[in-house]
Amino acid sequence: MRDNAADAGAVMTSALAPGGLLVVDKPAGMTSHDVVARLRRLLGTRRIGHAGTLDPMATGVLVCGVQRATKLLGHLPLEPKVYRATVRLGMSTSTDDAEGERVHGADASAVAEPEILAGIEDLRGAIEQVPSTVSAVKVGGKRAYALARAGEPVPLSARPVRVSRFELLGLRRGDAVTDLDVVVECSGGTYVRALARDLGAALAVGGHLTALRRIRVGPYGLDVACTLQELAAQPRLSADLDGVVATAFDHRIVDSEQARVLAHGGSLPAVGLAATHAAIDSHGHAIALLTEREGLARPVLVLRPAGD
Repeated sequence: MRDNAADAGAVMTSALAPGGLLVVDKPAGMTSHDVVARLRRLLGTRRIGHAGTLDPMATGVLVCGVQRATKLLGHLPLEPKVYRATVRLGMSTSTDDAEGERVHGADASAVAEPEILAGIEDLRGAIEQVPSTVSAVKVGGKRAYALARAGEPVPLSARPVRVSRFELLGLRRGDAVTDLDVVVECSGGTYVRALARDLGAALAVGGHLTALRRIRVGPYGLDVACTLQELAAQPRLSADLDGVVATAFDHRIVDSEQARVLAHGGSLPAVGLAATHAAIDSHGHAIALLTEREGLARPVLVLRPAGD
């Protein structure tokens, strides 16, 4: 019996070149790596990566790069990140979310709303945040979550992050707990679980995350995201490489000889563009990302290398 998904992926492979972005609405229960593995099967290529890991319990926007766009991910402006979440006050856990073991807690059913709002206010703006012990932060070359699962100490230092929006949308009282529906807009590297933990600690009742949905990553929101079921029925890119580059970066137009030089990793004369920018040929093809220094525009990423 033929595998229809594999057949569809094989048909897609030639159509994918030179690649682009695929914005996935990640389901709960899957790791980001699981999603990538599924996409590789659906699209018939191993050249797929993702930006901004989501935990298995989290759902929502996962930006993936396909083919040559895998190397583009690290250069794209993918901030801020926006989440909807539910924080449970009244219990802290070993993982700062609902999947961990209870550590301690106190009756939070009567915590006054003004106190909650004041605690949220203190966690807005530029703050120093200690990541969760089960985060993907590296400690001595190992992931923090790997150390935690092995029962080893996880010494994590506070790091600067920015929380530009932390807003209470709704409040529900329960038996010894209070659930808060919130929206968070933040810089990359911010842990919403840690916000839940720190809010509960500030209120002296404990806190953890019970639900998390990422609704936007930079310019990419749920409105352009596809579910895995939709992609299985119709494999496709959300945006092709040329469109992504033209939208995300300032650019200069290059002729065929300049494109050839860049394709071989060579430099061009500077034209006065300060930030990382793109070189695009007369056909609209993205050739490279460039930065200017000492009178030359040098490639930081060649998107259409010679011979590829």
